[in-house]
Amino acid sequence: MAAVLRPYQTFFPQLGNRVMIDASSVVIGDVRIADDVGIWPLVAIRGDVNYVEIGSRTNIQDGSVLHVTHKSSYNPEGNPLIIGEEVTVGHKVMLHGCTIGNRVLVGMGSIILDGAVIEDDVMIGAGSLVPQNKRLESGYLYLGSPVKQIRPLKEAEIEGLKYSANNYVRWKDEYLAQDNQSQP
Repeated sequence: MAAVLRPYQTFFPQLGNRVMIDASSVVIGDVRIADDVGIWPLVAIRGDVNYVEIGSRTNIQDGSVLHVTHKSSYNPEGNPLIIGEEVTVGHKVMLHGCTIGNRVLVGMGSIILDGAVIEDDVMIGAGSLVPQNKRLESGYLYLGSPVKQIRPLKEAEIEGLKYSANNYVRWKDEYLAQDNQSQP
């Protein structure tokens, strides 16, 4: 069973190589997914009133919702959703019109709002709320609602960001291989 890829007006999702999108997920409109991305069960990605861009080796875990902000006189460019490379987006995360750098972990159940910028090499603890237009500086752990800078990341934690991305690429490949074997 194939994932639901739907157009919106003239836009249709664009997929890189070796992308896995679970059959229970839906991807709509101007969504640009790079190589080796894993979109896990029950994810909704809606690139209708702006675009969504997901960098290579990123994983979007079960039940997450990704959307954008429309263009208006108040905000002429709107807010696309831009996610960097080797990002781990935990279960039931909501990302709305924000920018996420490379090697970021967004903990389960977190919410990141319009205009927020998450720099490279950041960990956001589970259940955190990143307010509109907030910038999270590279190299730190953040936690809370609203989010607060807790402490610098340890070297092992920074390596753990890469480890997480590598694991999810491996698991994604296992799912793709299994799906290819079960096809007639």
